[in-house]
Amino acid sequence: MARLRAFERLAARFVDIADFLLVYIEEAHPSDGWVSSDAAYDIPKHQCLQDRLRAAQLMKAGAPGCPLAVDTMDNASSAAYGAYFERLYIIQERKVMYQGGRGPEGYKISELRSWLDQYKSRLQAGPSTVVVQV
Repeated sequence: MARLRAFERLAARFVDIADFLLVYIEEAHPSDGWVSSDAAYDIPKHQCLQDRLRAAQLMKAGAPGCPLAVDTMDNASSAAYGAYFERLYIIQERKVMYQGGRGPEGYKISELRSWLDQYKSRLQAGPSTVVVQV
């Protein structure tokens, strides 16, 4: 939940230059599976999409300022982005501009913040001028 709050703070900081989206995928530590001692919630493995939607509402409550999508039961988003179980991306004009490491070790808000800071600086500098000599 601390990472979710950090993500929400980041989204609030850069709301003027980026759209943020959370995608809820399969539960990393289901209560009826590989249980984590520091799990914030008691969520069993999802048996159907309704289970996943209910669990996603907990994430939505933790980050009310961000839109939330829910992965399909065949885990298509997780597979496409290698998100198992958390990962940060920046996608611009259908191109991956930043791909963070796989969580939890590779989940680094500081890297994402740095990328966004640099991008914002480039935007504030204005359009680049290209000189063509003939």
